[in-house]
Amino acid sequence: MTKNIRFTETVLRDGQQSLIATRMPIEDMLPILSTLDEAGYHSLEVWGGATFDSCLRFLNEDPWERLRQIRANVKNTKLQMLLRGQNILGYRNYADDVVEAFVTKAIENGIDIIRIFDALNDTRNLETAIRATKAAGGHVQTAISYTTSPVHTVDYFVELAQEMADLGADSICIKDMAGVLTPQTGYELVSRIKAAIDLPLVVHTHATGGISEMTYLKVAEAGADVIDTAISSFAGGTSQPATESVAIALEGLGFETGLNMEKVTEVAEHFNPIRDRFRDEGILKAKVKDVEPKTLIYQVPGGMLSNLLSQLTEAGLADKYDEVLAEVPRVRADMGYPPLVTPLSQMVGTQAVMNIIAGERYKMVPNEIKDYLKGLYGRPPAPINEAVKAQIIGNEASITVRPADLIEPQLPTLREEIQAYAHSEEDVLSYASFPVQARDFLGRREDPFYDVPEQTISVKIDLV
Repeated sequence: MTKNIRFTETVLRDGQQSLIATRMPIEDMLPILSTLDEAGYHSLEVWGGATFDSCLRFLNEDPWERLRQIRANVKNTKLQMLLRGQNILGYRNYADDVVEAFVTKAIENGIDIIRIFDALNDTRNLETAIRATKAAGGHVQTAISYTTSPVHTVDYFVELAQEMADLGADSICIKDMAGVLTPQTGYELVSRIKAAIDLPLVVHTHATGGISEMTYLKVAEAGADVIDTAISSFAGGTSQPATESVAIALEGLGFETGLNMEKVTEVAEHFNPIRDRFRDEGILKAKVKDVEPKTLIYQVPGGMLSNLLSQLTEAGLADKYDEVLAEVPRVRADMGYPPLVTPLSQMVGTQAVMNIIAGERYKMVPNEIKDYLKGLYGRPPAPINEAVKAQIIGNEASITVRPADLIEPQLPTLREEIQAYAHSEEDVLSYASFPVQARDFLGRREDPFYDVPEQTISVKIDLV
């Protein structure tokens, strides 16, 4: 009996985001899009994640126009994006009217599949995006933010998958953003979900820990329908495993991938010199291509490891690195074991750094952690440490409703604020997503003498 497994190619989004901080301009993509379209992929991940911010902040590109150009050149293959549920593409919750408008416009401009996740696996934060995607005729792919902890058992994830199916998911993704899904657990998890739910199942992982190819083999054997890979030029390390290598291995084991390997080779030949250019410019660092087994030991994403080291080095405290690494799991336990994915990865990491630098736990606390403890990000997977909660926010009660229920409609105010520069609803949504960067981009578009305010930019590793 023929076994089938399809591939999602991530080079245009997560592959380049993981290795070169999403700095690839549209000019590098356009010449190869028709070949990608002919290569036999299930889908191309092209948008979402950090691409939107990077277009505006660093590349002077309109992210909506990028999407339209990709769609114009990809006629047959599905285009896919990553959406952070009620956070859309940012780091805070938006009102329902903004989420609905963003999803609608994403699909109108060319997206077919929207992969929707929540950092806490709080499905209440997925409801609006799911409803809007279906209303606009898109494919809803809900994503489980995979992590490990005493509460994140296979049973937990199977129940979560069933909850997502009940909400109307068209497919489900196991999103292993840290590369910590081990082969045997992957096999068991895929087997259990496939037995319980009659929906296509996708598996996404990263090569950081050095086990991703073994994991993909086992999930393929268990019945996964699609896996995420990156063309070899932008594969490995903190990115996904290499498309060609995984495809050749699985085809040798009797799987049908649907890939045209001649076309896939053309894709690699196109991106190899682009990779070399980013390396020569110093944007592609050798470190991100490394295998980092500490990811498996500390359950910390590879990008988060490098970000922590960078923060400590800038503060002259690189010698505290091991102490901070040991503190991360303790902070995470205090917070109810949130998955370490954007924005929770940044929040937990920053708190761990503060605890070590201050020499006293929770002496310094970011506002984001306070909001998290108040329930403003959603429902944590496990109970929060009550002593820590009392230390940080005292007797203040946490909300129990869906956080977005407390947010009034935002679009009317946003339209008014940016009316001087916005030509379209897409422009308004760019402003909603990243107000400072979008205003500057739209201002430059309108007026060549637009005075861009001086900005101090701090680098943030986006772990999705």
